Amino acid sequence: MDQRAMRDIWHEMGEWTSAGRPFALARVIETWGSAPRAAGSGMIVGDDLRVAGSVSGGCIEGAVIEEAQAVLSFGSPKRVTYGVDDETAWSVGLSCGGEVSVFVETHPAVSEDAGARAVWAQLHSRLEANRPAVLLTRLEPRDLPPHLLVSPDGLAVGDWGEQTEGAVAAALEAYGQRTSGLKEVAGTPVFAHVFPRKDQLLIVGAGHISVALVRYAQVLDLETIVIDPRQVFAAPERFAVAPTQLHAKWPQEVLADLDLNEDTYTVLLTHDPKIDDPALQIFLRAPVAYIGALGGRKTQAARRERLRAEGFSDEDIGRIRGPVGLDIGAETAAEIALSIVGEVVEIKRSRSR
Repeated sequence: MDQRAMRDIWHEMGEWTSAGRPFALARVIETWGSAPRAAGSGMIVGDDLRVAGSVSGGCIEGAVIEEAQAVLSFGSPKRVTYGVDDETAWSVGLSCGGEVSVFVETHPAVSEDAGARAVWAQLHSRLEANRPAVLLTRLEPRDLPPHLLVSPDGLAVGDWGEQTEGAVAAALEAYGQRTSGLKEVAGTPVFAHVFPRKDQLLIVGAGHISVALVRYAQVLDLETIVIDPRQVFAAPERFAVAPTQLHAKWPQEVLADLDLNEDTYTVLLTHDPKIDDPALQIFLRAPVAYIGALGGRKTQAARRERLRAEGFSDEDIGRIRGPVGLDIGAETAAEIALSIVGEVVEIKRSRSR
């Protein structure tokens, strides 16, 4: 699932909630074939026909807007399926050969159900803090609260009574797969919407390449953490786009407090072993998704020898991508940064295939 499927409209959801006007949430809950959007993609539709987001890239949006207006008028959620095998699909333009199922409901943030509002508030709080969660939505029947929020540690916000334990297990399974989709809890269909942590790009070195890299990373919705003990480089005014965090400290001082996991991508850009090597050793001992290191062949060879002297195996050292970035003939700082972010995307997508 694309992590940005709902984050793209997060700002609008906040504004619309604050305005106090009713609006509907439509989410793709299941797909078949070459559907244009993945499960978890969403759009919001206001009672005044405001629209943000997408469930199909334009193919079925008009029909979904009509369904959203009906949900807002009558209050009952609705599941609608569009495919090329029926006349409705062709009339709304879904001719890609795929099929998509969309669930439309009054947005939980403006629901009359206080429990639904509380669950959404907790989800909002977690995502603002870049903490992952899974939102479970009951599709039918509505004999229990519609939503349950589950964190990766198994804690739940909301109460589905005797079904809570099974629901938590289903949520954790979906989170482990990092995939949104339909689950069954006590014979009831439930949509498990996975909200993973934003991928984290951790940059050691705040030089000119880092400045450009942060700019590209923001477009890709990556959380950026820049570390450089050289205060002349780790200065906020140097960054046209501010990183999420900027630390004028030695890497080992900062990394001890960070969660380095499979959603972390790391880049070493200083060319200074005193700065790069301590960070690199920490990265090699962590399950990070990517380790890129600036430098030509001689620099890379010297780095490998230093790591071997520290006891790292050739298998460990083989995790390092160096010279860093895709081979696009990059010369300028912006081009090198582009090659790096391209390699990050390549690694990220290869893991989700």
